[in-house]
Amino acid sequence: MPGVQVKELSKHYGREKFQAVKSISFDVEPGEIFGLIGPDGAGKSSIFRMLTTLLLPSSGEAWVDGCHIVKDYKAIRERVGYMPGKFSLYQDLSVEENLKFFANLFSSSLEKNYDLVKDIYVQLEPFRTRRAGKLSGGMKQKLALCCALIHRPSVLFLDEPTTGVDAVSRREFWDMLSRLKEQGITILVSTPYMDEARRCDRIALMQEGELLSINSPEQILGAFGKTLYSAWHPNMIALLKALRKSKQVKNCYAFGERHHVLLNEQADPVSLKQDLSHQGLNEVQIEIDDPNIEDCFIDLMLKRRA
Repeated sequence: MPGVQVKELSKHYGREKFQAVKSISFDVEPGEIFGLIGPDGAGKSSIFRMLTTLLLPSSGEAWVDGCHIVKDYKAIRERVGYMPGKFSLYQDLSVEENLKFFANLFSSSLEKNYDLVKDIYVQLEPFRTRRAGKLSGGMKQKLALCCALIHRPSVLFLDEPTTGVDAVSRREFWDMLSRLKEQGITILVSTPYMDEARRCDRIALMQEGELLSINSPEQILGAFGKTLYSAWHPNMIALLKALRKSKQVKNCYAFGERHHVLLNEQADPVSLKQDLSHQGLNEVQIEIDDPNIEDCFIDLMLKRRA
């Protein structure tokens, strides 16, 4: 039985029936790290709130650890851990007081499940008497995860857990998730950061409430099926404008210090350089580049709009 099973799940808001989630279906295997990847407004948080029984679906069904999200909502609340995108612990309570409070809610204790949270708690212990509101972003993140795990959930929901924290804390957080997976916990995580997708076993790319693709990161990259080029020029703004004017170019966009470029079928880098030279750009560097998850997401999004 899947750890999470979603069938034709939808969510509407307001009198005008704004559709935040549009009839999506997917399964998450037990002990899997499954990522919902997409920008703000893609519907990730609405899905998490329905799966954790905080919102009723407008239509469709879902099961978490074998429990129906409407009929068995009390059982689900005992079995899942949920870390919302916004820090939602009691800021006036200390680290230790927050942990005791959430443990008491589930008739548990830090000592009872210490083996599960040890790697996280040892980093929090020096600050156990500090108020949660006075912690750094990375420490708030660790405290929230520790509170979500204090009752040893079978399924863990993490809604954009690394938003607003530094790169080192993001990496440490994903290392912790990998260790939690080894203990058999099913993990669903949402993120707007495409680079974090590579840390998941499978990912669902989302846009405007719809699923664009579900697969492992490697299989999504392997399905890209196009030659991607990166372009550079001392004047990158002028280069982007020239690329967008060129009839050789199918699509282009800024990516870090370079521009990523997809050419039309009959075009090649030599003809593109000639075209750019006619526009007054004579020092353009064009190289073949490896696609990443963001390139795949943009490509799938353009196909959806076509």
